[in-house]
Amino acid sequence: MRNRLFAACNNTMESKDILNIEEKVYTALVNQALSGMPNEVCGYLAEKDGVVIAHYEMRNLDESPEHFTMQPEEQFKAVKDMRQKGLKLRAVYHSHPETPARPSLEDIKLAYDPNLSYVILSLAGEVPDLKSFRIQKGEVSAEDTQIVNNIH
Repeated sequence: MRNRLFAACNNTMESKDILNIEEKVYTALVNQALSGMPNEVCGYLAEKDGVVIAHYEMRNLDESPEHFTMQPEEQFKAVKDMRQKGLKLRAVYHSHPETPARPSLEDIKLAYDPNLSYVILSLAGEVPDLKSFRIQKGEVSAEDTQIVNNIH
């Protein structure tokens, strides 16, 4: 099992946000993470009317179980597609194949956009564990997540 440094618990602020994710998107994220083992997988989540209804899988250029890098061309293509469909970029997601669903120090350092959520799907336990965070200037706040019925 790999060793990963994690953010200190006292680095967490209160949050009133909630991330609503359609069940089909959650299922797709779990399937992507399982098929990407042993490496981390990554991508974008897009929302409409306050609900994540689409995901955009990205190739992890690092092909690593400890970190990920997205290909810029794939990122631009995804954002263009979101705009054409009237969707809004809501979150960056990635998996943690062997560690808990909490941001590592590297995750915190690389969280550049305070308006996005940062979603981590851990496969370390018996069942997948999905958690969402807001990260602003190195401060991490947990964000409630809710899996909702498919509406789109």
